[in-house]
Amino acid sequence: MGCTAGRESDRTLLCSVVPCSPNVCAVQKLIGTNRKYFTNCKQWYQRKICGKATVISYECCPGYEKVPGEKGCPAALPLSNIYETLGVVGSATTQLYSDRSNLRPEIEGPGSFTIFAPSNEAWASLSAETLDSLVSNVNIELLNALRYHMVDKRVLTDDLKHGTTLNSMYQNLPIQIHHYPNGIVTVNCARLLKADHHATNGVVHVIDKVIATTTNTIQQIIETEDSLETLRAAVAASDLNSLLESEGQYTLLAPTNEAFEKIPRETLNRILGDPEALRDLLNHHILKSAMCAEAIIAGLTMETLEGTTLDVGCSGEELTLNGKPIIANKDILATNGVVHFVNELLIPDSAKTLFELAQESEVSKSTDLFRQAGLSSHLTGSERVTLLAPVNDVFKDGLPVIDSNMRNLLLNHIVKDQLSSKYLYHGQKLQTLGDKELRVFVYRNNLCIENACIAAHDKRGRFGTLFSVDKMLTPPTGSVMDVLKADHRFSTLVAAIQSAGLTENLNRPGTFTVFAPTNEAFRALPQGELNKLMGNAKELANLLKFHVADEILVSGAVSALVRLKSMQGDKLEVSMKNNVIHINKEPVAESDLMATNGVVYAVNSVLQPQASRPQERGDEPADPALEIFKQASALSKVKGKNLSL
Repeated sequence: MGCTAGRESDRTLLCSVVPCSPNVCAVQKLIGTNRKYFTNCKQWYQRKICGKATVISYECCPGYEKVPGEKGCPAALPLSNIYETLGVVGSATTQLYSDRSNLRPEIEGPGSFTIFAPSNEAWASLSAETLDSLVSNVNIELLNALRYHMVDKRVLTDDLKHGTTLNSMYQNLPIQIHHYPNGIVTVNCARLLKADHHATNGVVHVIDKVIATTTNTIQQIIETEDSLETLRAAVAASDLNSLLESEGQYTLLAPTNEAFEKIPRETLNRILGDPEALRDLLNHHILKSAMCAEAIIAGLTMETLEGTTLDVGCSGEELTLNGKPIIANKDILATNGVVHFVNELLIPDSAKTLFELAQESEVSKSTDLFRQAGLSSHLTGSERVTLLAPVNDVFKDGLPVIDSNMRNLLLNHIVKDQLSSKYLYHGQKLQTLGDKELRVFVYRNNLCIENACIAAHDKRGRFGTLFSVDKMLTPPTGSVMDVLKADHRFSTLVAAIQSAGLTENLNRPGTFTVFAPTNEAFRALPQGELNKLMGNAKELANLLKFHVADEILVSGAVSALVRLKSMQGDKLEVSMKNNVIHINKEPVAESDLMATNGVVYAVNSVLQPQASRPQERGDEPADPALEIFKQASALSKVKGKNLSL
């Protein structure tokens, strides 16, 4: 026996059929309320409306009824006129008012009509004042109100297209239709509860509100609402009046006077006095399409006129913006959209200073550091800059002490010009306020500026851009040879480089990555192996070249495994294990010693090419070249003692 889904053709009211129970429709009920959703399958399987649990129940599909002893709803009901159908579909109050207002003869008689009939609960929810004004003048006010709910043709849900209007039977005033991707249909922001109830002279759709005529534009609503006085002045100052008066379908998230008052006076005055920031602020409150509250049953992302996005959602009966229940009054309908009042101002990044962006991000400790260093003016003014701000985790052991060196280092975290990371390219040079030149490195899995890699999407403020980076930046201080000579750990290596005739190579412009064996690494070599190595300048040069790759690889670019070709010709394997960089499976002692022509890693072992690893021999005669290493080692110890004094 086959199962059917009744007559609904629209996905919103699609009958979800119980197996072998003909003409039974699934209804999703919100627990603890009288709200029902004749749902499509997508909503049904979520089993939640605005985060609240629902239960699935079953009803006879429209136009069918149960038969004792039979499964499902096998009996088709005979069609009746619209007046009688109103009583069947749960809109007895509309039926009663149709009788009182003398509309009954029309909807009982011949013709082809559509009525969007408020449910009994919809009429009951009207204020006493509104209801009294209608029923005290049934022949005019009530009749006009009911005729505004009617269209003089048969309109099924298939015909209710998003963003269209229908001419009502009251002075041809428009009724706005929205048909959302989640399947929900609204009529002047009233949700369609039950649709497509056929009658001999038309069709009945049950809606959850009594709808009212709409004649004001969004701009006119702003002009007449006392609670939007500050917004009214801001709109006039930004010249957005014409947009909010024009045809279209917008959603205005209208900040109330209270919302503006919550903002620090200095911040508010800055934005109100800056035409570009003010326009961005207001455009951030305007969605590109009309969004009625009843259409929101879960979170969704909406695009604003400013080009940003807002997360619009709901929690129970409350609408939320970016997860916060800040909508104070919803669904004020206009001819060109809908207005929701919000009691908090939504300030976009594009209207914020660098300091404000940083304080709201995972780099708030960096802002404290810049403030202590007396550099706040660069983060709050109108200077076009980009801030390279280390994330808070960098300072988990506390902020460094501010001295002249630290202040200069912080100045080198501020790049001249307002940048966007998507336009950065490999090898690009950036100038800092500390007069240093920084290089950009683009890798498969990361984008880095010197040793610091970008840890989050950049935030573009009014004048500055914020790059959150994973570590403190270390600008290059000289060539690779300069870096090695300045560090007493590499005195043996420096002597070896000089002995092998490679000094000029590592001083010239280039892009080197040097895995630099420390003095400890050389001391760990077997005596015979070291003697043999130092007795052969060619073999020494070959070994040292195996420690150098002709491309710059900073530690932030290493994820699982990266292979580099050494200057000797063999491959080097760089990997990350337990947050430690390894080179050919040997742990790196220190990473990212930046040079103008490369980067240096300190390693406590001498790397050996795979094909020519020398064997330990103890019978080799001493070689004079070994004296170079002994002298360098002695010099290193002397320097170490001087440093400790």
